[in-house]
Amino acid sequence: MGETNQRHVQSDGDDEGSAVAAETPPGPDGLPLLGKTMSFFRGGLDWGTELRDEYGDVVAFDALGREFVAVYDPELVEEVLVARNDEFRKGEFETAAGDAIAPGGLVFTEGELWRRDRRLLQPAFTPDRIRSFADVMVDTTAGAVDRWDDGATVDLGAVCPRLTLDVLTRTLLDVELDGADGDVVREAADAITDRASAGTLATPDWLPTPNKRRYRRARSELDDLLVELVAERRADGAGDHDDLLATLLDAEYPDGSLMDEQRLRDQLVTFLFAGHETTSLALTFALWLVAGDDEVRRGLDDEFERVLGDADPTFADLPELELTDAVVSEALRLYPPVYLLYRQPVADTTLGGYAVPEEATLLLGTYAVHHDPRWWDDPEAFRPSRWLDDDADRPEYAYFPFGGGPRHCIGMRFARMELRLALATILQRCRFERVSDELDVEPGATLDVGTVELRVEKR
Repeated sequence: MGETNQRHVQSDGDDEGSAVAAETPPGPDGLPLLGKTMSFFRGGLDWGTELRDEYGDVVAFDALGREFVAVYDPELVEEVLVARNDEFRKGEFETAAGDAIAPGGLVFTEGELWRRDRRLLQPAFTPDRIRSFADVMVDTTAGAVDRWDDGATVDLGAVCPRLTLDVLTRTLLDVELDGADGDVVREAADAITDRASAGTLATPDWLPTPNKRRYRRARSELDDLLVELVAERRADGAGDHDDLLATLLDAEYPDGSLMDEQRLRDQLVTFLFAGHETTSLALTFALWLVAGDDEVRRGLDDEFERVLGDADPTFADLPELELTDAVVSEALRLYPPVYLLYRQPVADTTLGGYAVPEEATLLLGTYAVHHDPRWWDDPEAFRPSRWLDDDADRPEYAYFPFGGGPRHCIGMRFARMELRLALATILQRCRFERVSDELDVEPGATLDVGTVELRVEKR
């Protein structure tokens, strides 16, 4: 697909029935059959920026037996996600990942089914409902920090997922998982991440692999846990609670029906996985970045002293925690946990003047756009101050860590509030020293950060 040629396609804005010849996007040639599959697996996070630098903002290539079109222009990203969102769907490639996670979950459904469930779930994420979770977020975070010993080395790759899982279950599900149940969810999250990676998805379904066997075992244990939690809630009375689980159990569709058991479990799996995994990664990156920057650390100390004194942060403090908010924004810019978004056109179309066939998978390059020097001065640098004094005239979609348009992340407000409160709560109580200045970040279903060790100094 890398060769430049012409396709006969419906042009944007043309009268119905008219068509024009548009060039296919430029891109690299690949090996016969394999295409660019090996680069897709091994190129790392910088592969997208290298494609953009060599071929431009719209790049075509073949990999995994599919046609891909990568998009690195914020204006075109906005077209796909917002202005022309009804012309694009999640598509076959992301559906394959959804089959490994939760095919009936909100992230992966399409069309009227998605709109119906989005409306049903929206009451669980109103600003007032999210605001009510602030104290639980702080209390859960403080409890986690209290378990760290002064002078000990903590692995953020282990402690942050457990922290964000505890926050999510205490707030959205109103349950406290014991150690064994928490391990079930974490094992399932790890297995889902492996199963939904491009490499595993590329293997035939009939081919047994250790990853697939691990996934089936972990999903079975997770499903058993969710059945138990739902049964306990029903026995307790869903109407006595005001959380996501109550919304799922009580809400009715317009025809009077309730959510069936399989879709209920798929929604819970989606929120358990996406709701704590991505937030955990963002918190890990933020803490690691602050640990390596003494100037930012001093600025945060000053802010905590001025705004909080000796008190824990509250929701009311958030508007004044400006540097804390800037650190979160900058961490999400440098390391967006969801580093790619996938879409597929519902019909042959054009984008940026190039032909995009119906069967092509669009890759909206979040990471590459967030690191583009056209939009970000010194884009590889950790510079929270850019969010405080930056008056750069950049496109809105030069920054989209939570997606955009009608399908933006429903938990965006929840995640940003949790990140700010957790970061302030942790850094009030601890200073950190990096054990290593190397951060090994690999692309998978989300970013994979592995082990991130920091030495703790209790304050």
